[in-house]
Amino acid sequence: MSTSPPNVEGEVVFTAPTGELCKTWYKIVGDIQASKSPPLITLHGGPGSGHDYLSPLTDLYEKYQIPIIYYDQVGCGLSTHFRDKAGDTSFWTFDLFIKELDSLIQHLGLHGYHILGQSWGGMLGAAYAARHPPGLKKLILASGPASVPLWIEGSKKLLAQLPPNIRKTLEDCDRRGDYESDEYEKAAAVYYSRHLCRLNPWPADVLTSFNKLADDRTAYLTM
Repeated sequence: MSTSPPNVEGEVVFTAPTGELCKTWYKIVGDIQASKSPPLITLHGGPGSGHDYLSPLTDLYEKYQIPIIYYDQVGCGLSTHFRDKAGDTSFWTFDLFIKELDSLIQHLGLHGYHILGQSWGGMLGAAYAARHPPGLKKLILASGPASVPLWIEGSKKLLAQLPPNIRKTLEDCDRRGDYESDEYEKAAAVYYSRHLCRLNPWPADVLTSFNKLADDRTAYLTM
């Protein structure tokens, strides 16, 4: 009879590079003290989508006893939100998220670890690894763009494959900066169903991450 893997939740308090006090929520699946394998730290996308959609990575613990560390980056989920900092590019920076990751690693006392970054998390992971942090054993990049201009070029090619009316709606909304209307949401759903998640219906954890992003798009729209 299978049992649920052990997990621990907690919070880390750190100070942003611009001086604000921040709180990071995290969850550990497995025992990082007793494990012979370095833990895997997961960096979610967005920024602002939260950790939930990465939950299938728990299989790595169940199959190989690799502890998994999930956390909601500042600005989303159960971590500190800064809705009043919309458009503040001096606050929403790579340095903010790198300091947050450093604080989490130090708080947990990790001397060896792996990192998996997906989408925006891949960009963050690459920027973090480029600083040669002590203890980083492996870096896995999943759908993380190495070049923003090339990412934009690829996105335009995917956009061109959509029905003309959907494509026009998305392009018009983008020109207006309209990312909140029902019109945009319906058109974006068509894009997402083709190029983000083709399962129907979407898994509950994927929906949770999208709801987290919809709840607070401050970091996403600023960065």
